[in-house]
Amino acid sequence: MLLGIVGGTGAMGSSLALRLSSHGHRILLGSRNADKAKEVAASLADLKKSGAGAIDGVTNLEAAEGEMVFITAPFEGVQELVKELSVNLSGKVVVSLVNALVKVGSEMQPLTLARGSVAQSIQAILPASLVVSGLHHVAAKDLAKVDSPMDVDVLLCSDYPDGKDAVTGLLGAIPGIRILDGGSLSSSGAIEAMTAVLINLNIKYKTRTALRITGIKER
Repeated sequence: MLLGIVGGTGAMGSSLALRLSSHGHRILLGSRNADKAKEVAASLADLKKSGAGAIDGVTNLEAAEGEMVFITAPFEGVQELVKELSVNLSGKVVVSLVNALVKVGSEMQPLTLARGSVAQSIQAILPASLVVSGLHHVAAKDLAKVDSPMDVDVLLCSDYPDGKDAVTGLLGAIPGIRILDGGSLSSSGAIEAMTAVLINLNIKYKTRTALRITGIKER
């Protein structure tokens, strides 16, 4: 597939690009600054597996041309960014990885949003898109290790079953990732907020935590 990553030059965006390209997908790595996107894409070239799909540094507008588009931009300004891209994103599956978090003292805390979650805010801006919330609890460093399997459950939330199915098919091909249906987009607020707890655990115990749900039988 041709996959777009909007706001993709940070740790999560670039790690996701590496992992997805390792499965043969072509990646449009987006940024507000095309030169920065090209620079980051070039830095990933030496980390790619043999036979991996291309990673092209482009503007966010060009990244929104992907068949499926991931939003990995920082929370601050993400709503305005999505508004700018709304025409390009219309009718597509749009995956939000964005968390609304703030540091209070030495602790990360989730922000309370009027619409309940970042994903719900994006869906309100993109009524013609199939917004899916997911990948909030996946460590960027683990994604970037393309030769190593993951060890994490990924909870997907959406009001569109077709959107969840499309993302499940894509991410489910990554070894070690188990996709679980987290329900409608109304559940995304709790899932996004849990990210703050995991970050605080990482800091306290100097590790990288991952989420695993017990009691669900493998299909």
